[in-house]
Amino acid sequence: MLNIGVPPAMSPAFAHRNLPRLLLQARESLMARTRPSLREHGLSDQQWRVLRVLGEHGTLETGRVAREATILGPSLTGVLARMERDGLIRRERDPADQRRTVVEATPKGLKMVDRMATAVEVHYQWLEQSLGKQKLAQLYGLLDELIALEQP
Repeated sequence: MLNIGVPPAMSPAFAHRNLPRLLLQARESLMARTRPSLREHGLSDQQWRVLRVLGEHGTLETGRVAREATILGPSLTGVLARMERDGLIRRERDPADQRRTVVEATPKGLKMVDRMATAVEVHYQWLEQSLGKQKLAQLYGLLDELIALEQP
């Protein structure tokens, strides 16, 4: 008989909570409020991350888009192809280095960023009111520290 939820007697004792799982759960909790707006506008999570990155930084090389949007290269290729088909982004060879490709949001893509920004900012305002300005700033700071600490 299985004892569901009961750890096996021989399992190692973990001294710390599962931080990667908690971070994923926190992400999913945050995205649960944003996804309906994304779907309303026909965007996937990945497409939104690409548009947000391009909206914040302008034209970028695809490798930087992948890093900033945390999308693996092979997946990014498919995401960008669909976005280009839908008129949200434009890709071209980097004039300075023909081996590289740069990506920019089209006027249609930038309009999408502007429309989504309102809903996203309302959510962040709610988050700031719920947690408090200081706690939210502390959370940002701790996450920035963790990211920097874990860089190779």
